[in-house]
Amino acid sequence: MDAYGLDWLNLLLRWAHVITAIAWVGSSFYFVFLDASLVPPSDEEARAKGVSGEMWAVHGGGFYHPQKYPTGPRQMPQHLHWFYWESYSTWLTGFALFTVLYLFQAGTFLIDKAVFDWSPGAAVATALGFLVGFWLLYDLACRALGRGPRGDVYVGAVVVVLVAVTAWLACHWFAGRAAFLLTGAAIATAMSANVFFWIIPGQRKVVAQLRAGQPVDPIHGQRGKQRSVHNTYFTLPVLVAMLSNHYGWLVQARHNWLVLLALMLAGALIRHSFVARHSARRLGQPWPWHAAASGVLLLIGLAVALRPAKPVADSAAQPPVVSLQQVQGVINQRCVLCHNAEVQNKNVALHTEALTRQHAQAIYQQAVVLRQMPLNNATQITDEERALIGRWHALGAP
Repeated sequence: MDAYGLDWLNLLLRWAHVITAIAWVGSSFYFVFLDASLVPPSDEEARAKGVSGEMWAVHGGGFYHPQKYPTGPRQMPQHLHWFYWESYSTWLTGFALFTVLYLFQAGTFLIDKAVFDWSPGAAVATALGFLVGFWLLYDLACRALGRGPRGDVYVGAVVVVLVAVTAWLACHWFAGRAAFLLTGAAIATAMSANVFFWIIPGQRKVVAQLRAGQPVDPIHGQRGKQRSVHNTYFTLPVLVAMLSNHYGWLVQARHNWLVLLALMLAGALIRHSFVARHSARRLGQPWPWHAAASGVLLLIGLAVALRPAKPVADSAAQPPVVSLQQVQGVINQRCVLCHNAEVQNKNVALHTEALTRQHAQAIYQQAVVLRQMPLNNATQITDEERALIGRWHALGAP
């Protein structure tokens, strides 16, 4: 498949991945909100039927009255809606996109020889090992430490260490962009595996026991709830890891693994604040905003710490006029390898001065502002060359 066909496949898989992720995250957020907002039923008949909590809501011109049965209704309905295809579809489309973009083009997207010089085959095998290994270690921690009154605390501590080690290894073995994505993908794999291996099988066992008139083992509900809570806390860290890999000034930061951990921690703190807010509203308590404020302050501190130093004005070293010929010299050396008459990645060619002027805005955005190109800085563009392009753009790309 040529580059143009791969771009279309990339676009369609990315589109499908975003759609399914919205469905999964939306249903996850809704049920976390629902569980935290339920109040004991006021109707005696509802309590007699085994309803433990209920909520009235209005949306789209109608009124809704969800009720929760902790161990199931006395008579199981014929039709049940199962929430699992959202999770499976998100993981499948994400893995397909990861395969097309990173695994099939490991030498370009997965490997940065300035970070770690190894073969594409070894890099691909290790990347797949990250996904499997993270899930196995996380699952082992849940099964070994997850029970008991402090089980969630122990598992949470293990997860923090596991995520930190994953981020450190990824950023020391893979290209920065791939490292950020791979760390998020490892956590996302654990999220989907929670649904596939524990939550849905446990729910199926409960349904089968209810339909057979057998006592329901509460461990299935407890385990499913625990894994669901983990998933909701994983969500914002995964999303920021997936999005942040598009910003070169993040993935190319000196200690990029710490940058990634700070971003994910901020996401987890903000998510915790909203989870706690649902319960606080039900209990008539003030919103516990401290966690969200901590997350926001962490993001502000990170933005300040990563802010690039302003260049010192020096009229002798930095002439006010930059010619197109100077810029084209940089483009020919750093960009034309992937953007020429024969190879036009993203359907962009830059091998002539006319084409460089035509794509001046995109060059400025990708090479100067985002520092995303050249990809993984494979052609070793310098900061001075980026600054040259920036001054040329500021002058109106003459």
